[in-house]
Amino acid sequence: MTDYSAIDFSDLAEGSPDEVVTHSYVRDVRLPSGRLLALITLDNGRDHTRPNTLGANTLLELGRVFDELAERAGRGEIHGVAVTGKPFILAAGADLSRVGEIPSREVGRKFAQLGHFVFGKQATLGVPSFVFINGLALGGGLEIALNADYRTLDASAPAIALPEVFLGIIPGWGGSYLLPNLIGIENALKVVIENPLKQNRMLSADQAFEMGIADAKFPAATFLEDSLRWADGVLGGSITVKRPNRPGKLERLAKWDVAIGIARKSLESRIGTVPRSPYAALDLLKAAKSTTREKAFEAEDEVLADLIAGDQFAASIYAFELVQKRAKRPVGAPDKALARKITKVGVVGAGLMATQFALLFLRRLQVPVVITDLDQARVDKGLATIRSEIDALLGKGRIDGDEANRLKALLHGTTDRAHFADCEWVIEAVFEELSVKQDVFADIERYVSPETVLATNTSSLSVERIGEKLQHPERLVGFHFFNPVAVMPLVEVVRAPRTDDATLSTAMVTAQALKKNAVITRDTPGFVVNRILAKVLGEAMHAVDTGTPFATVDEAIRPFGLPMTPFVLLELVGLKVGAHVLDTHHAAFPDRFFRSESLHQLAELGRIYEKDGKGEIKGIDKRAQRIVDAQHEGRGTAMSAEELRARFEDGLADEVHRMLEEQVVPGPEDIDLCLILGAGYPFHMGGLTPYLDRVGASERAFGGTFHTPPIRGAAHRTQEPAPVA
Repeated sequence: MTDYSAIDFSDLAEGSPDEVVTHSYVRDVRLPSGRLLALITLDNGRDHTRPNTLGANTLLELGRVFDELAERAGRGEIHGVAVTGKPFILAAGADLSRVGEIPSREVGRKFAQLGHFVFGKQATLGVPSFVFINGLALGGGLEIALNADYRTLDASAPAIALPEVFLGIIPGWGGSYLLPNLIGIENALKVVIENPLKQNRMLSADQAFEMGIADAKFPAATFLEDSLRWADGVLGGSITVKRPNRPGKLERLAKWDVAIGIARKSLESRIGTVPRSPYAALDLLKAAKSTTREKAFEAEDEVLADLIAGDQFAASIYAFELVQKRAKRPVGAPDKALARKITKVGVVGAGLMATQFALLFLRRLQVPVVITDLDQARVDKGLATIRSEIDALLGKGRIDGDEANRLKALLHGTTDRAHFADCEWVIEAVFEELSVKQDVFADIERYVSPETVLATNTSSLSVERIGEKLQHPERLVGFHFFNPVAVMPLVEVVRAPRTDDATLSTAMVTAQALKKNAVITRDTPGFVVNRILAKVLGEAMHAVDTGTPFATVDEAIRPFGLPMTPFVLLELVGLKVGAHVLDTHHAAFPDRFFRSESLHQLAELGRIYEKDGKGEIKGIDKRAQRIVDAQHEGRGTAMSAEELRARFEDGLADEVHRMLEEQVVPGPEDIDLCLILGAGYPFHMGGLTPYLDRVGASERAFGGTFHTPPIRGAAHRTQEPAPVA
């Protein structure tokens, strides 16, 4: 067994000279019974915008404090030890920027061992240990609590989570073993794997308490007083702690392995087998059923070291930084002071996208919204759809009755576009046809002021050409949402050559008010997401059109780690939409993008796959197969998965490089950000460009790399043997 006390951790502290240290401040608290409890408060001296984090110096200081308190306990001076945090925050885990800079696998393992060494001291204090979870507790912050004997929870705590799998690692300071043995395997699977893979979902205080993560929950106003009183009762024996979710013999014998098996199958169907951290976490959770604490912690040390040193963690940190920093400070955004104030919104159309727009603007801006369409029946249907969505939000408890009534009162519909006269913002959601959009905006311009922003949701048409019939094209901007509008976090804000700064600023401020991340792109076919989409789908259809089996295409693209295969994606976005996207890009770039006649025929058929009654894919539809078979007769030869994969990689590297040369966006980071937020490209791949650099596609396509140095893990940088992919 690893003797953590024999390890010299001083080099970790020396390697973090500018760490923002979270200090451990101790004060003695006399409990109502007269017993003395030593209360440690974690505090980095910053406000709530800089949560407590757990670096090497922080952990070593906390360890020294635990040692001092153990000595006091041995002398009978104290009867218990508790840890809590500064106001509203216990701790947000390790400082990810520091972890991302770990230079080798060995250092990564030592960092894992340090957490186990320090947190484990709570079990050897000689007196009961408590953690009062007074607010945010993420990752290592929650693992401090899991290593203690008892836990209380502030009812107002905003987020409780083990988000490590989302970031390409695992809970490595005890969480993978302690949590399932505290709350049961099914609850642990939800916290450790399911929630992180659902856009890093967190637990509320109520959810965490119901699962059994804490033994008691108290109101925020009296949290510390109640926690101290409760701890006094535990120390005196008047309070007996019961943990109904702790797994018993039956769960360990029958339920545990079944739950693990179901989770594994679910992961394979949802995310494939490329991501390493979910499966590593699953293996640790499985072993937690019967292994010892000591062996479990040693396993966490080794797995965490492997993952920290690997490429996927490096790519995850890169992606995390994009979403947390670059997305919040968009490159090229004009001064916010130029933005026009929006007090009324117009939506052209009453179909699916239009109703989604209207509801989003209603909820986020809380201003009047008017929708129009060609006839009153369509308008009435659109209004009914929006009102039913508001009722659904009310039924789910997402809004209260007053807000539901207010939103409905702000909603209007008409066939008369003159009702747009006092709108500062009008967005269209009409058919993706250039002449239709041109005529719509030309007509609207007759009614609105010269300053009204006109926004087009086009996915691939030229914004400049859409505005050709406008007298004031400078107030036209692309504002491309992704479906479903309420869920997808990205908006591509397209600046046409004549779009002025006031219009662009208004669009960016509006996107922020809608709680969307906006990336500014040039006015070019497909902008960012659809241009990459067209490249992938075009190559996939070209492959099957020339004789490559559908299954081979799926195999070829599997290492990209994409959330779905090209053909599943085609069915999701709509075969007709996919055909239109390919046609548009082929017209713009005929030498690099394919038009697929068979895709048009598949669109008429309406499907590629044969499915069972539950919608599960059984195989390729026989008629779909005949369509592509007829297409490739006498046209080329089938490619192997390896040949096609290289074609995908090199074609994408070339296209991204061209996009950057054309200044579609300022840098590869913006392309990755768009793909992560708008197309579901995985965090663990860092989007697209880190992968293209790693596999050598960038070098093959243009003789360089998108990132210098390439985004690689510590194992690669130090020439250690890389973990198995």
